[in-house]
Amino acid sequence: MNEEISLNTTETDPQVLIQSFFHAFPDYAGEDRKRITAAWQFLYEKTRTRKRSCGRPYYLHPMRVACLLAESRLDTDTIIAGFFHSILGLENITEQEVIEKFGEDICKIIRGTTKITNLHIKNTTLQQADSIRKMLFAMVDDVRIILVKLADRLDRMRNITSVEEKAQRAIAAEVIDIWAPLADRLGMQSVKSEMEDLSLKYANPAVFQQIKAIVAQKKGERAEYLDKAVQTIYKAAEKAGIEITITSRAKHFYSIYQKMRKRNKGADELFDLLALRIICNTETECYTLVGIVHGQWKPMDGRFKDYIAMPKANGYQSLHTTVICEGKPLEIQIRTRDMHNVAEHGVASHWLYKKGTNHDMVKVENLSIFNQLKELRTEHINDETFFNELKNDLLGDEIFVFTPKGDVVQLPAGSTAIDFAYHIHSAIGEKIVGAKADGKIIPLSTPLKNTQIIGILTNPQAHPTENQLTWVKTSKAKQKIKAWLTANDETFVDKNALAKAEAENAANTVYSQQKAAERKKRVRNGAPAAGRETGKIRIGNTTNFIVTLAKCCNPKFGDPIVGYVSRNRGLTVHRADCLTFQRIPNIENRTIEVMWDTEDDKNKDRKKH
Repeated sequence: MNEEISLNTTETDPQVLIQSFFHAFPDYAGEDRKRITAAWQFLYEKTRTRKRSCGRPYYLHPMRVACLLAESRLDTDTIIAGFFHSILGLENITEQEVIEKFGEDICKIIRGTTKITNLHIKNTTLQQADSIRKMLFAMVDDVRIILVKLADRLDRMRNITSVEEKAQRAIAAEVIDIWAPLADRLGMQSVKSEMEDLSLKYANPAVFQQIKAIVAQKKGERAEYLDKAVQTIYKAAEKAGIEITITSRAKHFYSIYQKMRKRNKGADELFDLLALRIICNTETECYTLVGIVHGQWKPMDGRFKDYIAMPKANGYQSLHTTVICEGKPLEIQIRTRDMHNVAEHGVASHWLYKKGTNHDMVKVENLSIFNQLKELRTEHINDETFFNELKNDLLGDEIFVFTPKGDVVQLPAGSTAIDFAYHIHSAIGEKIVGAKADGKIIPLSTPLKNTQIIGILTNPQAHPTENQLTWVKTSKAKQKIKAWLTANDETFVDKNALAKAEAENAANTVYSQQKAAERKKRVRNGAPAAGRETGKIRIGNTTNFIVTLAKCCNPKFGDPIVGYVSRNRGLTVHRADCLTFQRIPNIENRTIEVMWDTEDDKNKDRKKH
């Protein structure tokens, strides 16, 4: 999904558009070309009279989405799903029609993308957390669902100018919070970078224009500087007998913006805005080239990263180093052609139309995000805080540390040794009393750093503490510590759970007071208490069930009453104004209309029969 889309954005003729598609992507030939053409014709026939809010034809956006997917060389089913990703909501198209004409697999993908489209991710509520969970779990079913949705989001960001400014900022915030990190987790660096730059452009246009102006202003100076560096590396590589390709670029605007915030400097005060990428043929050549580069310029201390020996969780592999070239920092990335393919396409390489050597380099099932999701899918947790933390665990920044045996552990940035211990095993987390990083004792509250070797010290008498709850970062550690404290420490109060319970009680109180008023009104009208009591409670025409009269309020004949289904005691009856009843969780979903049974009611029943 490169920045330049292979489609004339002013063209609207359907035949010209599909011909342009095959001209840009000639690999889709033979039977694949026939299927794609049939799908495009179907889309056009069904949507030819539809217009977007901007006045443009409906079918242009699906064509652009399909082009984005084709740029990543995805399989034909995915291309067709790109055409159809939003058509199931249209009144003249049914799922059965899509299945009959194009197959169940394609329908499954567009069914998944439709569900994600209908999620309200921007709401900062439990609904948001659950929406994110559903979206992420869709990847476990078929990662192509998310690939299509990423293409959809990227195209909408590229064509967002017709939306009002407030909506632009909201969409940009959603993209930077959810979609760009998700693209990063899937290894799709070009998509992630463009999404971030576009989000900055619409969320903070003043800063975007400032960075753009500074980068443009130094373009000539930068070109001369980078050209010298490139020629130096080419000559040294040729001397070593290594065939390479070098590309140079300024860093993405959002990356520059993050550096500005982190260092509290203006864009004109930053110097390490330039980067070179060296592409070679073999892994051995990568390491040789690092030696060549370090022989030409002095490397900056602590800025060498080996993602070949220790790949990122999304499959990314490369060597990164920063050197001082003519008094300025210059970042250099070195990788093989296959590694570069994976860096550009990420998990999409699993679905490449023409499967080559890199098909086996990134396996969907090997990405940590998929393994985490598979584990979490079996858990039925509906806690809002947990899901927001889960989102941060899966989509936030990450670090990599080692166990003493050399195993790599991936954790969210800011994690402590306690998080590390719980990641290894819950029993180790519960008994932790200390930790070592690279052989030196560190406080349990100290955030871990990349590549540290972490050792855990335990004591069988130890147990979780409330202080630990403030130190941990991962949702797993927080959940386990809270569970232990709730079960074993009488003084522990879960403030979030308490606030949620109080809010629920307040809502229940309003509901039950409303019901109490309705029942009192009926009592005044003489409906429930007419006739002589039988000692039973009636639901509709039935009295044949077990009833418990609540002892907290002792309801008596003639009182307005309300019933609810108890988990252990069948139907429980309270006075409608009972405070205990008002505090029962989710009472509005468990309430049953009840009344006192009378002799008159019995006589009426007999007459009916």
